[in-house]
Amino acid sequence: MHVSLNLVLDCDPDAAWRFIRSPAGLTQASRPFMSFASREEEGFPEVWPAGDHAVSVKALGRIPLGRQRIRISYPRGQRGARVVRDTGGGISGIFTLVHHWDHSMSVASAPQGKTIYRDRLDFRAGFITPLLWLSYWLFWQWRGLAIRRATHRR
Repeated sequence: MHVSLNLVLDCDPDAAWRFIRSPAGLTQASRPFMSFASREEEGFPEVWPAGDHAVSVKALGRIPLGRQRIRISYPRGQRGARVVRDTGGGISGIFTLVHHWDHSMSVASAPQGKTIYRDRLDFRAGFITPLLWLSYWLFWQWRGLAIRRATHRR
């Protein structure tokens, strides 16, 4: 099953690219519903390098949900789009219920210096997939609003 966003952001593609490649962007787009803390000795990097990154996740900043592996890659996009892909998965807690995780975000140039932003999560979690779909869909709508706010030119 999947959830997705297709937005035109009021920012240049470089600004959107910086936002989606940073752990700070993940944190900003997820608040207040979810918070992420690095499990790595050095903490979060400024920009996600390709590879695995362990995080702890809390709901509403207080309720531990478990640990997750964020597996970052930068595949080649179509027609000049820049892509961040996460194919990680659950390490502990509720995240182990999801058996397949494939999250891609892309940015591309749009007219008038704006950005086309696409965000798609494909996931499977057995018989609970439809229940998770609703929660992911709601969270993705929130993410879309947060990303619009964070990248909007002032």
